[in-house]
Amino acid sequence: MKRSVPVWLAVVATSLPMFMATLDNLVVTSALPAVHADLGASVEELQWITNAYTLAFAALILLAVALGDRLGRRHLFIAGIAVFTVSSVFAALSADPTALIVWRAVEGAGAAAIMPLSLTLLVASVPDRLRAVSIGIWSGISGLGVALGPLVGGAVVENWSWEAIFWLNVPVGIIAVPLAIFALPNTRGARVPADVLGVLLAGLGVLGLVFGVVRGNEAGWTSGEVLSGLISGAVLLVAFILWQAHTSAPLLPLRLFRDRSFTLANIVAMTFSFGAFGAVFILIQFLQVVQGRSPLEAGVWTTPWTLAPMIVAPLAGIFAPRVGTRALITGGMVLLAGGLFWMAGTLAADATFLTLLPGFALAGIGMGAV
Repeated sequence: MKRSVPVWLAVVATSLPMFMATLDNLVVTSALPAVHADLGASVEELQWITNAYTLAFAALILLAVALGDRLGRRHLFIAGIAVFTVSSVFAALSADPTALIVWRAVEGAGAAAIMPLSLTLLVASVPDRLRAVSIGIWSGISGLGVALGPLVGGAVVENWSWEAIFWLNVPVGIIAVPLAIFALPNTRGARVPADVLGVLLAGLGVLGLVFGVVRGNEAGWTSGEVLSGLISGAVLLVAFILWQAHTSAPLLPLRLFRDRSFTLANIVAMTFSFGAFGAVFILIQFLQVVQGRSPLEAGVWTTPWTLAPMIVAPLAGIFAPRVGTRALITGGMVLLAGGLFWMAGTLAADATFLTLLPGFALAGIGMGAV
């Protein structure tokens, strides 16, 4: 007999770990200047502290979904929470940049199991009539993690230390594990073979490209290490595509890209993330290092940018059936580009909040629409 669990409890059980993972993605950005000062991390190492998380997440997310189908989605979801929590402890205890980079990568691996499986488990836990509302709440909580990332990071770093941003994850993880065990069903999907070779080709390919880009300024764009990273990364990604076209159980079924909307949506998502999150990485450091703002001030300044999607995204969902998603995505990308252009033209050592506010607002509205 299926156990009846209140809908609100299922929403909390799936949303709480999501909030932790999305918050951690941007909260670290506010701490980078403090990490630089305390651990002596170079700009390149600061980039890897950020990139290690996103690379591990991107490389393992599809594998996590496949393993969840085979082993049980709740089992892998809980494993992801545990990995994320434990790695946060070791990240807080890191005594040098290399250790922090390693544990950030392990954090990303945990997030790869949390993010996709949380939505799948939520859908399986609520009745059809409440599904749309539940997903809306789940999305709002996830967006709140992104919106509050720089603000929470700034407040924690300024009043405690950069290590505290990782210690915050520990009580959340301790609460989330028993909550997931009690409130969520252990559903399974089709038992298809795990495409381990696909994971290795894609992960190492992206790693090679990112390594080349990160090392380019330091080592020189024509240096052997940079060229070898870029070339080997491109070759591995081509090999990944060829493998996906021939294997019987691909990590990423290429037939999905026959759908024009699917292809364009993924291109938009990639360029959108590249522009938006790459700019946030530089902006937070500019405000603290160049302008001398405190971590909390930097977080408050960027709030109009990061918080705007919380208001705009639900409105975009309401108007999408009337105006069409194409218009919202196109308009959103134009606004985001306009906001970044404004920031690029006004960022200076003496730039004020009011000077930058139009750029923050345009970028935030654009993100929400996309």
